[in-house]
Amino acid sequence: MIGFEQLAAEVSATPAMYHVGRVARIHRGTVEATGLSAVAGLADLVEIGVPGARGRLGEVIALSGQAITVLPDGDVEGLGIGEAVRLLGRSDIAPDDSWIGRVIDPFGKALDDRPILRGAESRPLRGVPANPTRRRPLGARLETGMAVFNTLLPIVRGQRIGLFAGSGVGKSTLLAKLARGVQADLVVIGLIGERGREVREFVERVLGPEGMKRAVVVAATSDQSPMVRRRCGWTAMAVAEHFRDRGRHVLLLADSITRFAEAHREIALAAGEEGSLRGFPPSTAQQITSLCERAGPGEDNQGDITAVFSVLVAGSDMDEPIADILRGVLDGHVVLDRKIAERGRFPAIDLLRSVSRALPGAASDAENTLIAAARQRLGTYDRSEMMIQAGLYSPGSDPMIDAAIAAWPRLDAFLAEGEWENTQASFRRLAACLVEEKSDTTQ
Repeated sequence: MIGFEQLAAEVSATPAMYHVGRVARIHRGTVEATGLSAVAGLADLVEIGVPGARGRLGEVIALSGQAITVLPDGDVEGLGIGEAVRLLGRSDIAPDDSWIGRVIDPFGKALDDRPILRGAESRPLRGVPANPTRRRPLGARLETGMAVFNTLLPIVRGQRIGLFAGSGVGKSTLLAKLARGVQADLVVIGLIGERGREVREFVERVLGPEGMKRAVVVAATSDQSPMVRRRCGWTAMAVAEHFRDRGRHVLLLADSITRFAEAHREIALAAGEEGSLRGFPPSTAQQITSLCERAGPGEDNQGDITAVFSVLVAGSDMDEPIADILRGVLDGHVVLDRKIAERGRFPAIDLLRSVSRALPGAASDAENTLIAAARQRLGTYDRSEMMIQAGLYSPGSDPMIDAAIAAWPRLDAFLAEGEWENTQASFRRLAACLVEEKSDTTQ
């Protein structure tokens, strides 16, 4: 049902007048317009051409005393000198509680063919992180619906973790399981640069009706301009902040920060910034860290944003620029390994390369002992695997290796198990793996 505040917001968001300039130059995918230098601001939106269907949006990426430089939403084909350029103003978003269960674009427009209205309060896309002196510490351990995240890689309220994976190793499926299973009031999902066919598949088949009941999906597909793809990350975070400021616990899933960074690279290079590290401009690190810092625990009168940021790592290169930047700012990272996926274990988590910085505080002393024992068994097996597989190891030569060989099949299976009871049940099953392993090696 439409409320008066929503209608008033729609009316107030419609300007009574526009400042209009003219296209003076089209060069290398950008447009220079005169007549707006005195009133335009960096990152403002403009509309180039005839308003409506034939007009196209653009973002101000550079300013001078004589002209503004605009990056259009799409290519510049068909634009001509003298085209009208309307200044639309600040690039804000106005989320609303009625957006829950909806699929929207980065501008707050509906993608699911149903009407949608602005909220009563507009907020900037590039919000400010919570004051670090007033921000609460990380909260309690969350139920996740997955045994591995309930035990060995716990997620706590307000934590920010990275999900590092190559293409085709089950990243989207794992994100969907987290969206359905993690204990939270609602979920905000940012699909940044996703393939078009996968948006509907993710919403209807992967998330499903039950998952969508508590979700807001913000989507920008891979065919859209870098302006839209980068904005998708900011919009998803702004929507999460809207609900956090109302005291709710929000789970934010951003897929992927790599595509967010690639979109920023295209915009920054078009604005004249030089590429430095593997083609990424120096401002990339600040863009990523400022986005991630907005997630996390809120202040005393707010809720929290628990965030999972996915990162595409080609060839499992954890030292590539985006992965390296994120590891330094997040509270843990989960690595998906292609070799594990190829042998059919999903999620293909490489536990030995993954870490949750919520530990040891998120677990009791007894639970930390179990976690350490499980990691020790898996680490021993990993170091000895080549020797074991080649038949060069003689059983009984090393008690630690014997224990690891006995425990490995059960622990490997445990990493793929769901958990629809609670964390205590997950730890009981983990303990059973180690107890069974002990009885096996003493026979």
